[in-house]
Amino acid sequence: MCLCGFDLYSQNNSAYLIRTVAFYNVENLFDTIDHPDTFDDAYTPSGKYKWNSISYKDKIRKISKVIGQIGKETSGSPPDIIGLAEIENKAVLDDITKELRKAGVVYRIVHQDSKDPRGIDVALLYKEDCFIVSAFKSYPLELLNEAGYSYHSRDLLVVCGYLDGEEVFLIINHWPSRRGGILKNEHKRIKAARLNKKIIDSILKTDIQARIISMGDFNDNPTDRSIRKILQVRGKKELRNSPFLFNPMEKLYKKGYGSLAYRDTWNLFDQIFLSSSLLVKDEGYRYWKAGIFNKLWLRTASGRYKGYPLRGYTHGSYTGGYSDHFPVYIYLIRKTE
Repeated sequence: MCLCGFDLYSQNNSAYLIRTVAFYNVENLFDTIDHPDTFDDAYTPSGKYKWNSISYKDKIRKISKVIGQIGKETSGSPPDIIGLAEIENKAVLDDITKELRKAGVVYRIVHQDSKDPRGIDVALLYKEDCFIVSAFKSYPLELLNEAGYSYHSRDLLVVCGYLDGEEVFLIINHWPSRRGGILKNEHKRIKAARLNKKIIDSILKTDIQARIISMGDFNDNPTDRSIRKILQVRGKKELRNSPFLFNPMEKLYKKGYGSLAYRDTWNLFDQIFLSSSLLVKDEGYRYWKAGIFNKLWLRTASGRYKGYPLRGYTHGSYTGGYSDHFPVYIYLIRKTE
């Protein structure tokens, strides 16, 4: 058993090992190159944001700093597994992992280019000393625009692997945005939810006790229709009716916590929910607790947007922040032998 990066947690005279699973929307992390097949022109030296190597390298350092701190005060190390959204390509991921390696943190990458018009994708970083990837696959999300033409949004990335010998399925999401209004694009998120459910149901059909973790920027809150009605994710643990999907973020949301803010309202679009098999005690890894990584240095310090995430872009220019989203995370624990 690999114990690298573990802290021990004690409860009722029993010792537990801790693993951190996180998700972070890094807000438009593009390289500086104009790729002719995608709408990335704004993120070039001559584009709207005057995006150059100086701002790019600064953003890489800042995002790497955040990743390196998520969950560390409890687990003793950066996340063992982290899903990312708004990544342009593998080259950007390579630069993040190179920066993290300077601090002694080594991540491997799972990524596939999607057909998203802007060229942004989801991805997975993981520590190979504790998580071994056995398979992965991207699932395209095809939608219709207002003119009735089909286009692709971000793919759903499904990764199967072994966390210290225990099989785990990970789904990384970035659902269609609310641009133009909540109801205008709700049907797109409903379609993303149905694709998610189809994937989860297919996994559970093979193994009813499968350990599944779905994470992402869902662009919906835990109580919205796509999450509660379509995916049938619950905010309470009700093991007598297993199997089911449990969303620890619902409790945080109902208490007023969020991962991003808009017009003085907090939303918790960034979520991690899991299959009920990860709630069973004394049978390998199980869910312990969830959180939002919203340290003071990640927040806007003053002004109208005080307390909001310290975003990287403001009024059409790069202002040296981090992201317009806070990361979220969960801890998994299991008893030591």
